[in-house]
Amino acid sequence: MSAEVTQAARMARVARTARATRVAQTARATEASPRRRDDAVLLGDAVQRGAAVQPGAAVQPGDAVLPVLPALRKLLPAGGLPRGSVVATGNWSLLCLALVAGASAAGAWCAVAGLPSLGVAAAVDAGLDPGRMLLIADPGPGWPQVVASLLDGCELMLLRPPDRPPATVRRRLEATVRRSGGVLVVAGDWDGAQVRLLVARQEWTGIGIGHGRLRARRVQVVADGRGAAVRPRARWLWLPGPDGSVTVADEISAVRFPPGTRSTG
Repeated sequence: MSAEVTQAARMARVARTARATRVAQTARATEASPRRRDDAVLLGDAVQRGAAVQPGAAVQPGDAVLPVLPALRKLLPAGGLPRGSVVATGNWSLLCLALVAGASAAGAWCAVAGLPSLGVAAAVDAGLDPGRMLLIADPGPGWPQVVASLLDGCELMLLRPPDRPPATVRRRLEATVRRSGGVLVVAGDWDGAQVRLLVARQEWTGIGIGHGRLRARRVQVVADGRGAAVRPRARWLWLPGPDGSVTVADEISAVRFPPGTRSTG
């Protein structure tokens, strides 16, 4: 067994133990006061993360979908990431981080593999919880086994495959995703993905003619896929906005860009 696979299996055990502890705490909180179940669980998460959490936002083991940021909900047929599914986001960009940020902030364990350029600070800025994030920069030639091991302990997996995976590898990992009840988000292409999200157009603000600084990026995200996602959907988003957050561009009053906006297709 390679060092990468061994490391992934060790990380998965840590995540499984933490999840089992959390489930037990949830059960005890429910028995003690059923009406206060969500608040009790969320309070525990907030203390662990050192951040405030809105009531009702925590990921529960029986949830059919994992939550996403509000700006992304209308792009997904279920309003979130269905457990047991594969979602592809095209080439590596901030879009894949934004897609997993909602579930991570709500308490889901997230593993990231194959993204050596991703730093913890960048992930935190995108909204991921560093206390529930496992990183393997280079999963090596045995990456399918690494991914399978991580999916065994994490609800969410962000993967950039080293190359286009053959059908046998895809089918094996898709079966693992369904069995584990997690979600595999691919920063790249994945034939047969239930949902695909792509940045079709982008416009930067802040740069004039030879001067200025990048301040925000407005992108058109197009979503399609199979089943309920077969009907294409599109939305303009700030990714990121001037304050670094991901929001719906067409719901912001300043939709008309100031001088210095550059557009690319």
